[in-house]
Amino acid sequence: MEYTVLVRMNEKLFLRDPESSELGRRIVRQGILLMADIGFEEMTFRKLADRINTKEASIYRYFENKHRLLVYVVAWYWQWLEYQLIFQTNNLPDPREKLERVLKLLLLKDVSSFSSQPVADELDIVALHGIVIREASKAYLTRHITEDNRQQLFKPYKDLCSRIAGIILEYRPDYPFARSRASSIIETAHYQAFFMQNLPSLTDFGSKPNETPSPENDERLLRFLQHLLFSSLETDTF
Repeated sequence: MEYTVLVRMNEKLFLRDPESSELGRRIVRQGILLMADIGFEEMTFRKLADRINTKEASIYRYFENKHRLLVYVVAWYWQWLEYQLIFQTNNLPDPREKLERVLKLLLLKDVSSFSSQPVADELDIVALHGIVIREASKAYLTRHITEDNRQQLFKPYKDLCSRIAGIILEYRPDYPFARSRASSIIETAHYQAFFMQNLPSLTDFGSKPNETPSPENDERLLRFLQHLLFSSLETDTF
């Protein structure tokens, strides 16, 4: 069975659909690279305009502010990740194997196994994954989260959590905390990856600050997530 997925972004995220023009696509793709290079706090639309050789006002025609751009790219990533989850687990009959695959996807392991659909059109998935690890919480830790949620800006994340929760219930139908476990395993994967790179004393598999994580530490993080997930699912005490 094949899946064809078109990433449809919430129209509340932009003033003009960035995928409707070459400039809009450059804003998103170069915005990801700039954010990956200097961080969300240091990024400005003026710096982005200089990077893509356009006027700052042109970017404001697409996005109200840089926070909206952040929410846009993070939402795009969640939709892309859910597609990969569907693609990579569709033919797996064993729910435990599906959950093992989920954990690898959260750490972006085995990138070569990812489906090229939906086409990323030169969008840097590895850079975007890094942004999600460092910046995704800033998308919703705001004073206007209630209004943003009302506009369903976080639906892609909720959909991903719901799909993972469904697999959890395949594995353990009587487990009472499937949605909580799904969202917490995503956040744990990303926070531990962040700590491993920046605050290694908060993990058991850390590198020196700003040092590229070693494959061995990545593997230890995966084993920790496996232990965390399956030990909670296999307990008889709730």
